[in-house]
Amino acid sequence: MSRKALFSTIGKRDTQATEAQAPVVNRMRARPILGSPDLIAAGAAKPVGAIGQSLGEVSERAKRAEEIERKLTEGQVIVEIDTALVDPSFVADRMPLSEQALSSLTEKIREHGQLNPILVRPHPEAQGRYQVAFGHRRLQAAKALGAPVRAVVRALSDEQLVVAQGQENHEREDLSYIEKALFAHRLEQRGFSRATIMAAMSIYKSDLSNMLSVATKMPEDVVNAIGPAPGIGRRAWLELVGLMAEQGRAAAIRKAIADPAFAALESEGRFKHVIAAAKPQPIKAKSESWSTTDGETLAKVTQDEDRVSLTIDRRKAPDFAEFVLTRLRDLYAEFKAGA
Repeated sequence: MSRKALFSTIGKRDTQATEAQAPVVNRMRARPILGSPDLIAAGAAKPVGAIGQSLGEVSERAKRAEEIERKLTEGQVIVEIDTALVDPSFVADRMPLSEQALSSLTEKIREHGQLNPILVRPHPEAQGRYQVAFGHRRLQAAKALGAPVRAVVRALSDEQLVVAQGQENHEREDLSYIEKALFAHRLEQRGFSRATIMAAMSIYKSDLSNMLSVATKMPEDVVNAIGPAPGIGRRAWLELVGLMAEQGRAAAIRKAIADPAFAALESEGRFKHVIAAAKPQPIKAKSESWSTTDGETLAKVTQDEDRVSLTIDRRKAPDFAEFVLTRLRDLYAEFKAGA
């Protein structure tokens, strides 16, 4: 089902019932949301690719996210709702917000106010309550401030909610690859079709397959221990999935996670620590010297898991070097004959 078809009926809904469910702060001319073709085009600008981006790209993505929010809420009734009446979306799209990040956002809202409303719907299972489509972090900040949250209330189906949630979050530069992968996996577990998930996240089929592979094959406790790992993209997570499948690697990873110093690392650092622990450690090269009876170095033998090297100093033992060279073929022939 296309996104345009998915939302084709939303504009036909009567908004009066929704508007009556919450105290109105300021009214604007009502206008349908989520059914606009230009919204879909903005949300689907490009599929999920490399997570690492230039500052210019990050700025552009933030602008597109704000544009999506503007189109989702423009012309709607903005209300102030007691945060105690607002529940999160039925499918989480982020890992828990760090105290530092929440504190930073809270201070910004304390200083400048909540500039952009969040999007909620009347809770489908609890009368008088609401459920967030997007704006979870702003809701947390409002709770921390003990203030009501500014919101637009719309009657949304489950599919419309997750598409709005995914479209807005897709443009947020701070939503990491693993968070997107977990969001896609949770949507699939909820029974949403892959077409709907791709529409919600503006991704291609191959992107979704990779995300679901990571989300389903990585143990939940390992992912939670690592955290969102901003800056760690698809290739690195797929590499870790491959390492987890190798015998003995999972035990090495959990040993690394259990290290008391692990929790003190930043999330990206925890990922790098885990993948380093998961990779087989190369065998260190071993060296030994052969000496004459009078203590003079005759040759040096160096060996690791890949090769054995014999080094003879021609200046110190020219005759021995020549002897080894002439006998080498004969030694190999003798070896083959006895095999």
